[in-house]
Amino acid sequence: MAFDAIFLSAVVRELSAAVVGGRIDKIYQPGAQDVVLAVRGNNGNVKVLLSANPSHPRLHLTTLERENPEKPPMFCMLLRKHLTGARILGLEQPYMERVVTLRLEATNELGDKVSRALVLEAMGRHANLLLLDGEGRILDCVRRVEGDITTGARQLLPGLFYRPPEPRFGMPPLLERELRFRGEERELAEAVEEMWNTVKEYPSTPTMMMQEGKPKDITFLPILQYGPEMELREYPSFGALLDDFYETRERQERTKQRGEDLLRAVKNARDRTARKLENQRQELLATRERERLRQMGDILTSNLHVLEKGRSTVRLQNYYDPEGGEVEIALDPLLTPQQNAARYYREYNKAKNAESALTLQIEKGEGELSYLEGVLENLSMAEGERDLQEIRQELSDTGYLKRQGKSAKGARRIAGKPMEFRTDGGFRVSVGKNNSQNDLLTTRQAGKGDWWFHTQRIHGAHVILWTEGTEPDQGSIAQAAALAAWFSQGREGGKVAVDYTPVRFVKKPAGAKPGMVVYTTYRTFMAQPDEALVKRLRVK
Repeated sequence: MAFDAIFLSAVVRELSAAVVGGRIDKIYQPGAQDVVLAVRGNNGNVKVLLSANPSHPRLHLTTLERENPEKPPMFCMLLRKHLTGARILGLEQPYMERVVTLRLEATNELGDKVSRALVLEAMGRHANLLLLDGEGRILDCVRRVEGDITTGARQLLPGLFYRPPEPRFGMPPLLERELRFRGEERELAEAVEEMWNTVKEYPSTPTMMMQEGKPKDITFLPILQYGPEMELREYPSFGALLDDFYETRERQERTKQRGEDLLRAVKNARDRTARKLENQRQELLATRERERLRQMGDILTSNLHVLEKGRSTVRLQNYYDPEGGEVEIALDPLLTPQQNAARYYREYNKAKNAESALTLQIEKGEGELSYLEGVLENLSMAEGERDLQEIRQELSDTGYLKRQGKSAKGARRIAGKPMEFRTDGGFRVSVGKNNSQNDLLTTRQAGKGDWWFHTQRIHGAHVILWTEGTEPDQGSIAQAAALAAWFSQGREGGKVAVDYTPVRFVKKPAGAKPGMVVYTTYRTFMAQPDEALVKRLRVK
């Protein structure tokens, strides 16, 4: 069902009770299509999210902290100019449309009261957020649209009168199936109209539909058609439901957009390293034939008395062959027999030295490949621009990215904070989001008696269970292991092997890359990655 018109109506009802009569105190634009209004309401301060993101457009009360850009976008500055201090008069939604208008009373530069409107069109790929003046003209919008006569697309540009979208009343498929399942015998349009009126007048039930422990959909009423296959989890408010449902995907999408260049650079470096490694492995295989080169040199040397210059091949007895057969040896006709033998010995020594060098290069390359795979995992865990900056800084330090702007000496170092959790047993748990945080946690902050957790043989975060001088209970150990399993490459699979040991048994080798450690005297716990547990234990 997701964010259909009736669901939106239930959200508008909840939102109206919280913000109508309140004043807009602050305005933020954390994403290109997302705006957050901080409202001083009659019953306390609240935050309202209006999102014109084509993937999940919506509006609702929110409690999530979103990272804002250092420089506000132009649309945000325009909203601040016109709407800071504005009073919210009401919210309007046309019948069965995914359009909501916030009617506002603002104060202009002369101190006069003026009307303003903020319109959210929550219509999938056509989603938009528009600011209108008192006469209904567009002051600006998140997504300007030039219009298209052939497709009928509306022009949405500053200075034009706003024209609402054509009505697109349609029955959400999930709701239609649910009404049929419940034995609704009336015309669907009649049943929908009654539901619309009921939702606008009476409180609804914010519900998350869960399948196999994962969020599947959201709804405003219990969905019965799936029976016991679908878990129905009720929430205290639509704001809490929508925050929970969209939080992870929204953060991942926003971070992916901001870190696209970084992700591309790391993937290119990884692929380049992988190709180089494969070539080196092929070269190493070729050096395994070096003994044959030495043997050819020996056979030539023992037969110098019968050889003469000018021949391109020679067939001689191979005394290395147990059966005493002959071998054909290629020669350079421009060289003497002695020089041809010497050439085979040179190739032998070259291959011998190459094996040693290639073995070292392959070992180094495997370490680099493993490191870059780990950085890719860190990028998937990044929660905002600060985390991306910290990873970018690390890659500059290790030479994978060119430094930009200030020199290393004058540049301000980014220092992000690990994720924090609290087990049911009351123990604090810290989880590093990147190699810099992993190193900081494991080698500098954690005490020797604290416990260190990490997935076995796969990339993942360093997890520290802070013991504070006490022995952790088994439940806290299991939950710390589950966190390590979730924040690793194994999160999508079944149970994951997690090694854990006191920090005193974890060492960072000299010269090792960020995040690389060795450890001894450990135990292993088979942990199940559990997103619900992660959300429940996290300290905001």
